[in-house]
This record gives sequence, structure tokens and C-alpha cells, in this order.
Amino acid sequence: MKTCDVQIFYKEEPENQNLSQNSCSSSEAPHTYSPLKPRNYQLELALPAQNGKNTIICAPTGCGKTFVSLLICEHHLKKFPQGRKGKVVFFAIQLPVYEQQKSVFSKHFERLGYKVAGISGATSDTVCVEQIVENNDIIILTPQILVNCLTNGTIPSLSVFTLMIFDECHNTSKQHPYNVIMFNYLDRKLGGSSDSLPQVIGLTASVGVGDAKNKAEATEYICKLCASLDTSVIATVRDNLEELEEVVYKPQKFFRKVELRTTDRFKCIISQLMMEIESLAKSIFEELGGLFQIQNSNFGTQKYEQWIVKVQKECAVFQMPDKDKESRICKALFSYMSHLRIYNDALIINEHARMKDALDYLKDFFRNIRAAGFDEIEQDLTQRFEALKKWIKENPKLSFLKPSILTGRGKTNQNIGMTLPAQKCVLDTFRTDKDNKILITTSVADEGIDIAQCNLVILYEYVGNVIKMIQTRGRGRARGSKCFLLTANADLIDKEKMNMYKEEMMNGAILILQTWDEAVFKEKIHQIQIREKIIRDNQGKPEPVPDKKTKKLLCKKCKAFACYTADIRMVEKCHFTVVGDAFRERFVSKLHPKPKSFGNIEKRAKIYCARPDCSHDWGIYVRYKAFEMPFIKIESFVVEDIATGVQTVHAKWKDFNFEKLSFDAAEMAGGAQDLGLQGMGNLE
Repeated sequence: MKTCDVQIFYKEEPENQNLSQNSCSSSEAPHTYSPLKPRNYQLELALPAQNGKNTIICAPTGCGKTFVSLLICEHHLKKFPQGRKGKVVFFAIQLPVYEQQKSVFSKHFERLGYKVAGISGATSDTVCVEQIVENNDIIILTPQILVNCLTNGTIPSLSVFTLMIFDECHNTSKQHPYNVIMFNYLDRKLGGSSDSLPQVIGLTASVGVGDAKNKAEATEYICKLCASLDTSVIATVRDNLEELEEVVYKPQKFFRKVELRTTDRFKCIISQLMMEIESLAKSIFEELGGLFQIQNSNFGTQKYEQWIVKVQKECAVFQMPDKDKESRICKALFSYMSHLRIYNDALIINEHARMKDALDYLKDFFRNIRAAGFDEIEQDLTQRFEALKKWIKENPKLSFLKPSILTGRGKTNQNIGMTLPAQKCVLDTFRTDKDNKILITTSVADEGIDIAQCNLVILYEYVGNVIKMIQTRGRGRARGSKCFLLTANADLIDKEKMNMYKEEMMNGAILILQTWDEAVFKEKIHQIQIREKIIRDNQGKPEPVPDKKTKKLLCKKCKAFACYTADIRMVEKCHFTVVGDAFRERFVSKLHPKPKSFGNIEKRAKIYCARPDCSHDWGIYVRYKAFEMPFIKIESFVVEDIATGVQTVHAKWKDFNFEKLSFDAAEMAGGAQDLGLQGMGNLE
């Protein structure tokens, strides 16, 4: 196997400077919290914010930005005269980071007599947000909670806070919850509201440069981020660089390009199977007068998968006068395309792991154990990492490594992904168990999570933007650490080199902005804010008028009638059920392999099309409060306009415009309470 090394040097800092001593596992944690003395560079980073200025603090991952935020919060709360009180809100995007920061803030501030509380999506249904905000001095939030509260009026105005801190503030763009919160802030500021607005602090390891190609464009990009956060100060370490460098280690980075397998019997066999399936599908296409064209691409590629998805969408809305023939053809094409997609996935796994892992993936498919919950990229990544773990465990030369896996949490109402306690357990074991020598992780490790010092980081076919590069390389913080980008794709190496150039460009742009006169900078920010508000107001699209015409939902696989839109009800603004006994005759239920509860919902079973020759997955069966009901997913159906016969498909409910009537308990009370799972005797 040929390799090519390119050696690069840069600097990175140790893990959570001034915090890691207090972030140990429960078994090693001290009984009392002892505040640490801030370093001079941390005082430098905190100074503009302590002087009351809206500030973006841009400093390396792990240098102690959380500790800096503690200094800022403590100074902020203590500055208020007797009879007045400050109120701080700290935002964390990821739930593990939220839990981590809530613990740190609680330990630091409760000893000083301040009240600290936290609310996340996992707890928001069981607490009174308004009371928690009112009764506490510091509130740790996932940002969507505040977005929801501002929307429904639970929190009437941002003026209830005196300080807002945005962790990983580089995310403040487009429709991210951070930006939605700042839209509210800027609308009040630019609208001349008399309400006092909170001070704004942003924390990040990298402000990024977007698609900038030169320093001037990078400067404009950073100005736009500053405008979004209403800041005209970017705090970086300048006066105390020597002190920072004393605690910043220098991991070496290597680019290593490896060659692919020269012979691959598994790929040959699977490719032959795929050609045969294509031939079967093609015979149907020809019968239909060449309605769909087979456009061959290389098997085992994302481009081939995109072609499959395109054909699946076209097949779903294919119509014929003979409905029985239409159903038969649609089922056949659905099955062919599904198998092609799984085989394509197996080839991708085979390319990056072992033949055995790709074969296991196919076996799981044929046993109807299918991955669900993440998006397709995450499913692919999770499968690769599971394969890597098996490979390490089963290779006697590598078994001593005892690998652990860290993945994201997945969707709330699905199964794939790790629970928060499982994530904590993995991180704690990796931090404290000397025998646990390797952690295999998805992108969940990129932002904010406290991971023990590592002396080797391997980026396996993993390249993002410049922000991701700075975050991921920071995982190698032990002295003498190394970082490898391992890839068979030369384009990824080129992309990472471009990221390194963009980092230099970003640092240069920040230095330029720090030389600007503050009044000039503020005026620049103000003009951007006015321009962006005009664009935002003009682009604001009114909610479409609900289409009140009744439509049919048909099974996406066999085109069997499922229900009318008039019978669909919306539950908690995001789930959709179907009322009436008739619908219960059109699906069968099987006990869910992993039943669980989330909020008011207890997931009990999966539901499938009742046609024995179809059994397409339609959704889940749940207990919601006192009622049992199905929750259907729109991507499992084809929507047919009764008047015109036109059929459409929708990936998400928000894309489907119809009159969404809310669930009414009184409507269900008449007959739903005594309805158990349909087909209970057939549950498997």
C-alpha cells in the first residue's frame, strides 16, 4: 500500500485550561469546589466584556473559554447595586455540552449564593420555563427553548435578561436558533424599543470565513457575524501570547494518502448482483415505454445513490389507468430500488472497512433490521464506526486497544444514537480507564464536549470547513501529540490544505478588524444590520393559505388507500395521527423492538401497510396521555388530489400544505379509550 506524508506543524492548547481539574469523574471529583486563579491571557479575553461591551471571544478549543465566561458572569452579577439583580442566560447547542456547562456553572456559582438552573428539550415539557427564568440568576438553555418561549409569549422579551452568552457562536447564521434569537434582539434595537437589551457575549474557537477567497471577503464575512451578534469587539489573546504558548502544545499533523484495494472480489460479486437488478428494473422501464432511463454510474458512490433516490420519487407518483397493474409495478420498482440502495451502501462500507462488515450489513437488511433515526450521512458514519470497532476487537494485534464508540443522540422519537447517560459513561471511561486506549467518534466530538487529552487523532476520510478543522485538531492536546488525515481521496487533502489557508486568512482579517477605530467598526456593523433587516423583512414569506381540499394518502410502495387528509390530526405541532376506526383496518402492528417514552408519548409498536405482499413501514403506534393512536410519517405515503388525480410526495410534514387540524381529546374520547393495538394477537 503506497502512502504519501505531508508534515504540518501548528499549535493547540490543553483540555479546558483551568477547568479540567474540576471536570473529573465522580469517583475522582473533589468534595469541595476550589476556584482556580485565572491566567493573565484569560483575564485579557474577559476584559472587554467586563467593561460592558458586546464581545466575541475567539480563542483555541480547550484554553478555558468556559472559565472566562465564569469570570464575566461573576463580574456582571456583582456589579449591580443593592436592590437590583442581573440575570444571565448561557446557550449551549448540544445536550452533552448543556449538561457539562450546567454542572460547571452550578459548582462555581451556588457557593456564591447565586441560583443556577437549566432547561433543555429533554426537560422543557415537565417544567415551567417562566418560573425557572424568574426564580434563578443563571439559566443554562438549549437555544430552541428560548425561541419557542419568545414565539408563544412565555417569555415576553429578551429584556428579562441582562447578559446572554452564546457558546459556539459561529453558528449564528441563517435560520439557526441563535440567529432567530438575535433577530428578535435586533428588531427591538433597530425599532427603537425602550426596553433595555442584554449584553451579548459569543464564544468560539473560530469565527470562520465562509466562502471567502481573500482577506477582504474574509473581513466582510466576520463583520456580518459581528453584526448578527451586535458586537464590535473581537477579543483574542495578544498581550499574553507567551503565557498562552507555555500551555499550548504542538501536535504534528500529517496528510496520508493510501491506495485502494487493487482486487476486490466482494465488489465484483455485489456489482454483478446490482447489474442483474438493474436489468430486471430496466425490463419494467421498457414496458412503460422508456419512462425511466437507467443512467449507469459507478456502483458504491453517492452519485449512484442520488440516482436511486430520484427514480424512487418518480416511481412513487407513477400512474396507470389499470390501478392493479400500477400497484404491481410500483411495488416491484420500490423493491428493486431499495435493494440497489442497500447494495450500494454495502459497497461503501466495504471500501472503508472489511468485506465481513459489509456482508453483516446486508444480513441485517434481509432480517429487516434497518437503521433509522439519523439522516443518511449519519447512518453511513455509524455503520462505518461499528465496523471499525469489530475490526479492532477481532484483530489480535489490535485487541489491546479496547475501543469505545461515541455517537450523537439521534432523533427524539427514534432509536439509533446514544442516550446522554451512555455518552457520559463512554467519556468518563475514556478519561479514567487506562486500558481504554481508543475512542471512535462521529462529528458529535467536534464542538464543546470535554474529551480527555489525546496524543493521537486520526481523521478518517473526515474533512469539514475551517471551523471543523480547528475544532477536530484540538482533540490532540497531550504533549507530543499527532494528527493524521487518512484518506484515499487526494481532493480531501487539497480541501484540508485550503482550510489551513483559510485559517491564516481568518486570523489576518481579525487582526485588521482589531486595528479599526471602534466608532468606525460600530457604524459598519450598524449598516450591515439595517441592510440585513430590510432583506429579512422583504423575504419574509406569509404562511400559505391552508389547502382545505381533501386529499388521499396512498401507500408509497403499493398505492393502497390509507386515509383522507380530513381525518389527520396534529399532535403537539409535530406529530400526526389519523382518527376514525376505518384507518385501523388498513395497517397491522408489531411490537416495537425498542419501546420508549419521550415527553407525553410512549412508543409501543410499529405499524405497516396491511397488504401482506407490501408491509411498508407507515410509522409507529403510541400511547399519548390517555389515548392510544398511530403516528404516521408523510414520507411513507403518496398524496393524491381527489379532483385532479395528480400525485405528489413530501419528505416532511412542513412541506405538505393542507389544513392541519389540531388533536382534540374530546373528539377521541367517544371511542378511542377502549381501542387497544389493532391486531394485538398478531404482534411479534
